[in-house]
Amino acid sequence: MPNGTRKYPDPDLKLLWGLAAARCSFPNCREKCVVEATSKDPTKPIGKISHIYAHADKGPRAKPDMTSKERDCYNNWILLCGTHHDTIDVQPNTYTPEQLKQWKVDHEKWVTNKLAIDIPSIGFLELEMTTSAILSTSIPQSIDLTLIPLQEKIQKNSLSQKSHERIMLGLVKSKEVEEFIGEMAKLKSDFPDKLKAGFVSAYVKLKNEDKLIGDSLFFALHDFASSNNTDFDKQAAGLAVLVYLFEKCEVFER
Repeated sequence: MPNGTRKYPDPDLKLLWGLAAARCSFPNCREKCVVEATSKDPTKPIGKISHIYAHADKGPRAKPDMTSKERDCYNNWILLCGTHHDTIDVQPNTYTPEQLKQWKVDHEKWVTNKLAIDIPSIGFLELEMTTSAILSTSIPQSIDLTLIPLQEKIQKNSLSQKSHERIMLGLVKSKEVEEFIGEMAKLKSDFPDKLKAGFVSAYVKLKNEDKLIGDSLFFALHDFASSNNTDFDKQAAGLAVLVYLFEKCEVFER
């Protein structure tokens, strides 16, 4: 297989970073792979995407019979911090593809479990901090808000078990999110519409401009809802709001 330029398809990137919660997948590391925003600079990624099987025919853990598409995709990547990215590549006989695949599975399970632990404890404060960063001013008129059953919506949007698990976690807080939005509407009557508009606008951009669909679109919206923050309380709050709107058919295909 000829060696070409490395490609990082955006849908695969959204999956990798979203499922890893932007943290290193090396066992017991879990270092954040982003530098959080400051008053002077935006959030920036500093993690490294490692190939489980090398991109190059003679690279670490090479598998020459793989196609370019197989090499450059979510299934062949693992997210690591800079230190562990270099560690596994200078010791490819110590860190095998089988080990890296298992790390990835274990890390993604840890992320799901962490969200499951954190989401019940979020309250109005966390929801207020999350929604304040989302508010927009206009609702795209092409969006249909017709209600359809939740499971039908999951299928229509081609969401896999990975997204389904996150949706089930978010549903735990649907009642609290509904109460929060109701209380905010008493203070600001346009709050529900502005919140919905923020999500719908992000959805339209991610789908039409970035060409995201399915799980990649869902995890990109979760990242948006969390304001690109890797703290689990922010991610839990963002997930709760996203899933509430998903359930109410105000975001995603109907």
